[in-house]
Amino acid sequence: MQIPKVLTGLRLPIIAAPMFTVSYPELVIAQCCAGIVGSFPALNARPPELLDEWLTDIQSTITTFKAANPKKKVGPIAVNQIIHQSNQRLEQDVRVCVKHQVPIFITSLRAPVKEIIDEVHRYGGIVLHDVINLRHAEKALEAGVDGLILVAAGAGGHAGTTSPFALVNEIRQIFKGPLALSGSISTGADVLAAKVMGVDFAYMGTRFIASQEAHAAMSYKDAIVRAKSADIVYTDYFTGVSGNYLQESILEAGLDPKKLPNRESKTIAESLEQKSDQSAKAWKDIWGAGQGVGSIMDVPSTEMIVARLEQEYQKAIHSICQTI
Repeated sequence: MQIPKVLTGLRLPIIAAPMFTVSYPELVIAQCCAGIVGSFPALNARPPELLDEWLTDIQSTITTFKAANPKKKVGPIAVNQIIHQSNQRLEQDVRVCVKHQVPIFITSLRAPVKEIIDEVHRYGGIVLHDVINLRHAEKALEAGVDGLILVAAGAGGHAGTTSPFALVNEIRQIFKGPLALSGSISTGADVLAAKVMGVDFAYMGTRFIASQEAHAAMSYKDAIVRAKSADIVYTDYFTGVSGNYLQESILEAGLDPKKLPNRESKTIAESLEQKSDQSAKAWKDIWGAGQGVGSIMDVPSTEMIVARLEQEYQKAIHSICQTI
């Protein structure tokens, strides 16, 4: 299967992950203008009516940038939708994104229904669905998604526990279409390694939290710079679904990272539901991050991050060619 046209012509094979409370228009615009796919969760736009305004501003700014920089590669935007009955905004958010003909939908939690996929396909858009195991991948493919995002061990936020080697190999046996891989990808060499493993794109989140444009507190960004992989805690306590979080933020909240009980009664959808001020506060105070934090040493602009990734990517290619 060929790569969809919307995903061709990127500066680097990178899709920026949509991060709750972090990915706002400033970051999305910077990512797209740097030549990669920029994304954000629809639920970041609060109140819901703000989503239409965000998309108008993002698309207008990117169009203006393209006109002023005709030789530069500019990436498309993607919007993340949480597929669950508790997401009371879903129908409205999908309608707004279809109105703006958002080129890429990233769906999470459950596979999207055929009606959503058909709406996106009608204007030429594509749907990518994130999965943590083979069973989830099979369900998403049965639903008719165009590609998969493999959230492997070490990824920030709600990550799986499967090694990227195992996950990629198993899913490649059943699907030859577009794949993106998430899990501790922080450098250009990591991006190339993902390509060598057999996926088409690296899916990067944590590296862009520590950027100037990210909608995150400076204390959050600084904590990422200070952290090493041993400082990442994997727990289901905060949302009911296991994920990776910065130990420093858990300690700051007055909790013992080594004594967090299970929270099986709470689901990720309930955690994301916008009616709950308490859950929103939890996402603000408890910081998600992947195990790749040890490779992050500073908080530059998004353009500088992508330029550095490009240099590292080319250097890694040259290094491999020299040793073959």
